[in-house]
Parts: sequence; structure tokens; C-alpha cells
Amino acid sequence: MAEKNESKNNYNKFIIVALVLVVILILVDVLAKNLPWDNLFKKEVITTNKTDVTIEDTGIGESVNKLYDSTVIVKVNVAGGTGWGSGVIYDVDDEFGYLLTNNHVVENAKKIIITFTNEKEVEGTLVGTDEISDIAVVKVPKDYVIKKCDIGDSSSLKLGDTTFAIGTPISLTYSFTITRGIISGKNRLVEVSSSNSGYSFFGSYNSETWYMNLIQTDAAVNAGNSGGPLANANGEVVGIINSKLSSGSSSSIDNMGFGIPIEDALNIAEQLRSKGKVTRPILGVGFVTQNRYYVTEDTEDGAIIGKVESGSSADAAGLKEGDIITKLGDYNIKDYKYLKYYLYRYKVGDTIDVTYTRDGKERTTKITLRES
Repeated sequence: MAEKNESKNNYNKFIIVALVLVVILILVDVLAKNLPWDNLFKKEVITTNKTDVTIEDTGIGESVNKLYDSTVIVKVNVAGGTGWGSGVIYDVDDEFGYLLTNNHVVENAKKIIITFTNEKEVEGTLVGTDEISDIAVVKVPKDYVIKKCDIGDSSSLKLGDTTFAIGTPISLTYSFTITRGIISGKNRLVEVSSSNSGYSFFGSYNSETWYMNLIQTDAAVNAGNSGGPLANANGEVVGIINSKLSSGSSSSIDNMGFGIPIEDALNIAEQLRSKGKVTRPILGVGFVTQNRYYVTEDTEDGAIIGKVESGSSADAAGLKEGDIITKLGDYNIKDYKYLKYYLYRYKVGDTIDVTYTRDGKERTTKITLRES
């Protein structure tokens, strides 16, 4: 009797398990037919719109090679010893090659030796030099010239344009060094000082300071770079390096170099080669720095006349010592350095209006500019 009951219980368990399995199979079939199984495990991809910016910098090797053999070292012997600067061959005729450099490189030189990139050397002849523009021209026998440079257009330069300089900074060990940068500023009025000193009539070119219109670059320039080329990314010369900013103290100022626009340099070079000098207009006056003996509350700006040369343009126009020139032609004058800068925008023979203050009263006269 016990064995029959056990068999019956086992049969009931079997029936229950079978029914559960049937229910599970039915559920699986229903789910398989109705659920979106393809999407349950599908990865969702979110697409965004973007613009790819590719920056390529292949270097300026080709441009450097284009200019490199046009550059030279300008070695000078002066009374105090020896020195050097840089230069660039810009023109060649049937007999000579002509190079641009700075006045302050060759000034007072007793002998000039030009070194080329192939290490050949030859004595150069000074064609002419001009302190105000800081430009000098030296000629060498044509046979020594490897190549002349290509000339660019400084007026087309944009801020941020690539530029590079070639020169011999600090030591002859670093001959023909290339440094790269950008155009950091244009039309910078930079104050420069004369190597000469003393009070003089304006126009004799040894007055103390004046402004130059220069190109600013962050390409590294140092002593010895003076006179070398500043080039654009195409290897064309757009300026002549002539200075860097210094603080006048032990602290250094890096990456603030300046160059003379090539158009200005070539204009001066042409006059030096054709006439041996640069023709500029003069007023025939000497200036003094601002001081309260002359300046009143109403005339804080202006160029103060310290002396008038007898028989000069200024003398003929009636200007006197103590007059303060506040306007020259179309240009307002802040001080005597601005006056010098704007005066050179006129030509010999031009007649211009000059506004000045005398005894606190504003007056105007006309001046016909004479040659220096």
C-alpha cells in the first residue's frame, strides 16, 4: 500500500513539472514573437557635425635657402678695435655687387671686410652712409657675389605673418644664424639716438634723438644681426634689421626686434649711389627739450626752438628762440622728435604752414624748405 502511494506522488510531481515546462515554452514563444529583440542589444550612435582644422608646418627651409647665400658678414676695423654686423646683397651690375647694411655697423670704419657664406672674404668699399635712416651701402667685386636677394613688399605684411632673420649674432661662432618669428607690429615709431652728441642746428644730423618708422618682429635678434635681412615666408627681403628693445638696466627684453622697411632702405640706397648723400629739407633751427621756462599750461605739446640759424628758412619765416612749433603742415607736433619725423615727409622746395606759440599766443607762418 505504501509503494502505491509513493508511485502516485511521483506521477503527480511529473505532471506538475511537465505543466511548468509547457507554460515556460508558451511564454518564450510569445516573447519571441512580440519583443523587438533586434533593438534590445543595438548600440545607439550619436552623430555630431564638426569641422576638421588641419595645421601643417613644413618649415621654411626652401625660403631660407633662397635667401641664405645673399647674406654676408660685415667686419669692420675702427679706431677702438674690430667689430662686425650683417648685410645682404641686393643688386649687381657689370662690376660690383651692392649690399645693404646699417650706418651704425660701418660708421667710422677704417676698413671693411665682407665674408660670404662660402667663407670667401674681400675688402668692401663704402659707397655711402646715412645716420638718420641708419642705412649704408657697401660695394664688392662682382666675382665674389654668390647671389642677390629677392625684394618683397613690406606694405603687404599682415600682423602674424611668418618672418625670419639671418645674421651673425653675439659671436662669429654663430655666423649666418637663422631665427624665425612673426610680424608683431607695423609702423612702430621707435626713438633712436645719435652716436654723436652736442647742441647743433637741426639738419646737421647729429642732434640727439629722433623717431624711425620700423617693422616689429619677435624673431630673435641680437648684437651682430644689425644690417641683416628680415624676410617674409617666401624668402623675400622686407626689412633691414637695425635694433632691438632694451630696458637700459640689467633686465633683458626678449623677442622685440625692429627692421627698416625695405622700401625706405632702397630709397636711401638709391640716393647714396647716385649722389653720395641723402637730400632732406631742414628748417635751420636747434631744439631743446621741454622745460617750464618756455611751456605754459596751454602749450604742453610742441617742439621748442632753442636757436635759429641766421639766413635759414626758419629765420626768413620769422621764427625765434622760444617759439613752440605745434603743427607742421598737416601734422600735429608733440615734441621735437615728432617734428623731425614729419619734416622728412616733405621735399626740398615745398612751402608749408607752420603753427607755433609765442608768448602764449598761437601764430602761423609759411616756410619754404631748403636743402640740408
